[in-house]
Amino acid sequence: MDTFSVLTLRLAEAIGLYMIFVGIGGLSAPRRWRQMMDDLERSPGLVMALGLPVFATGAALVLIHSIWRDPLSIVVSAIGYVALIEGALLLAVPAPLLKIGRWSLNFTRVWAIVSIGLGTLLFLAGLTGRATISV
Repeated sequence: MDTFSVLTLRLAEAIGLYMIFVGIGGLSAPRRWRQMMDDLERSPGLVMALGLPVFATGAALVLIHSIWRDPLSIVVSAIGYVALIEGALLLAVPAPLLKIGRWSLNFTRVWAIVSIGLGTLLFLAGLTGRATISV
């Protein structure tokens, strides 16, 4: 896949690997996701502690990669904006996200498989892609 930037390729690889590992964790220990959700619902401090790195990661991605020129760069940029918004919501109004998180536990294995599949596609796109302009 051709993309605008080498940065897009490297970020796609990193985000893809992250998604693969999260998916493997969901398949190998689905109860751990339920336990994490229980911990988040019991501890507002933990929610704040989680919100900060999610927000910072999203902000960093948005600052270094807001490129909207080809499909892969759009996906990588959108992931940055989603992380930024998710982190902001965890810091400001976490209840709706926690409610969605609790509901999604009903589909842990599905989410895990989807995460592995999309992560693999993203990783391979980054690994095998070609940058037309280096930024």
